[in-house]
Amino acid sequence: MIGAAEYARRRRELMRMAGEDAVLILAAAPERMRNADAPWPYRQDSDFHYLTGFDEPEAVLALLPGRAHGESVLFCRERDAERERWDGERMGTDRAARELKLDDAFPIDDIDDILPGMIEGRARVYCHFGQEPDFDARLLGWMRRLRTARGGGVVPKDLVALGHLLHDLRLFKSRDELALMRRSAEVAAAAHLSAMAVARPGVAEYEVEGEILRTIRGRGAVPAFPPTVAGGVNACIMHYQANRAILNDGELLLVDAGAEVNYYASDITRSFPIGGRFTKEQRALYEIVYEAQLAAIDAVRPGRSFGDAHDAAVRVIAEGLCAVGILRGGADRVIAEGSYKTYFPSKTGHWLGLDVHDVGDYRIDGQPRVLEEGMVVTVEPGIYVPPDDKRVHERWRGIGIRIEDDVAVTKGAPDVMTAMVPKAPDALER
Repeated sequence: MIGAAEYARRRRELMRMAGEDAVLILAAAPERMRNADAPWPYRQDSDFHYLTGFDEPEAVLALLPGRAHGESVLFCRERDAERERWDGERMGTDRAARELKLDDAFPIDDIDDILPGMIEGRARVYCHFGQEPDFDARLLGWMRRLRTARGGGVVPKDLVALGHLLHDLRLFKSRDELALMRRSAEVAAAAHLSAMAVARPGVAEYEVEGEILRTIRGRGAVPAFPPTVAGGVNACIMHYQANRAILNDGELLLVDAGAEVNYYASDITRSFPIGGRFTKEQRALYEIVYEAQLAAIDAVRPGRSFGDAHDAAVRVIAEGLCAVGILRGGADRVIAEGSYKTYFPSKTGHWLGLDVHDVGDYRIDGQPRVLEEGMVVTVEPGIYVPPDDKRVHERWRGIGIRIEDDVAVTKGAPDVMTAMVPKAPDALER
């Protein structure tokens, strides 16, 4: 678990970066309706959670660097016995201020009377403008009211994107964050092993999905995203979601699934033979992807570029596709021409953390970002041969393979947090 002291430290660091002439305002995620009067399960905004650990809707965090009467102020719902009888316990203002180590907390119903005065005199407002239109309109209303009431007094002139500061903080994971991500990886690994145990010819993709979800929920976690369970040619659809087909002997099954533990995500993909044995062609392509992933993981080291892992994977995949005859002309040529993208159209990974595709810049001043200790990435090369690709022999068509692991950047060798799920071809067949 992450303690209140760490959330407080994050707020202090963010305020230090913003400066004492700024105010930072962040709204909680709104509740969203699935249909009629049925809401989606509530999930707090990742940035709001990162700064507060507060998991209720109808809340606003204001950070006011240098304010004598308190720099960290939360507006949230008050205790309400009648509403709590229907919707569950609320933390309330007193408990929120005490347990979350905030300087003060006020009822959310009083925000229109209190927050505009806190904004006055600040040079700029850091916020997520454009993310939630309803809150944007409310913020602009406060600004207009201040200008009118004060006769054009000192009102912030600039609205600045909060993500420029906050998302760089989120890119570097603390010890407690990494511990949660390891737990998330363990849960996802168990789900993948359960999927391997039930996947056999005649089973439906949704039955495998059901076993994944049962395993994740049975360990107190939630899915980080809807699982992909793609048998046969379905694995060539990059974001396959239907999960309705029947698994067939002689085909591969691609499973992409991750867990979320206390908001922190894992993301694992494995591809394996449904009947227990690779065909000659499946194994040939699988070994290319496997070697590409090992080469890419080896590039996840401090001081290396984020793009180095992708370049390493592209090199191995280009050489492999040329070696089996799917591409011609040699690796240098197919890389220069980009023809390998027909079969490897994606990048090799992304940041991982509170979001599956986590925040953080991939390039700095136009150059790929240099990896540093505390960052976490996925490494997920693949080969996907379209089932209707007439340029290759039919024995290759419809084979889709991806291997994905979660890798933490350490002072030394890459830390593969999801290594407990088999991926070597012999291990998968066993």
